[in-house]
Amino acid sequence: MRIGLYFGSFNPVHIGHLAIAGYLAQFTDLDQVWMVVSPQNPLKEKKSLLKEHHRLAMVQAAIEDYPYLRASDVEFHLPKPSFTSHTLAYLEEKYPQHTFSLLLGSDTLETFHKWKNPEVILNRHQLYVYPRPGYDGGELRNHEKITWVEGVPMMEISATFIRQSVALKKDIRFLMPDKAWKYMNEMHFYE
Repeated sequence: MRIGLYFGSFNPVHIGHLAIAGYLAQFTDLDQVWMVVSPQNPLKEKKSLLKEHHRLAMVQAAIEDYPYLRASDVEFHLPKPSFTSHTLAYLEEKYPQHTFSLLLGSDTLETFHKWKNPEVILNRHQLYVYPRPGYDGGELRNHEKITWVEGVPMMEISATFIRQSVALKKDIRFLMPDKAWKYMNEMHFYE
């Protein structure tokens, strides 16, 4: 199978994440999209980051009805900090029957050269890139391993906004998949 890997902290998962993952699973040659819940990102503030298993549970709840989407905790079990190149090597070894590609926005593509082992990733894996306003992909935009995916729905929703809104006791159910919202609400997260 052709698997697209969509990495994120998903803190919490919202409808913008699902719109991207679902579109890439349905409108490209990918067979499945795995939403890889990332452990603590050194660039993100730790105090607002839910424990890994809770973020994974929300993603699992959000995608339960979509057989072409899968939640993955692969990075929970790898050395920290997690590097995408290490995750890809692990997945290739564990699932030799699959082909793995990365899914990322053109904003992320512009800083891809700063990742650990970007040339190794580009030699071995396809990158499916969706346009983000104001970012053309930088130096790698015309690389042979880049597949541009037009038409991906973009929503100006951020997990930060959702967390802040919950703390302010605002009703944000319309911004999250229902089952993920219910899990978050029952656990009183971000309040």
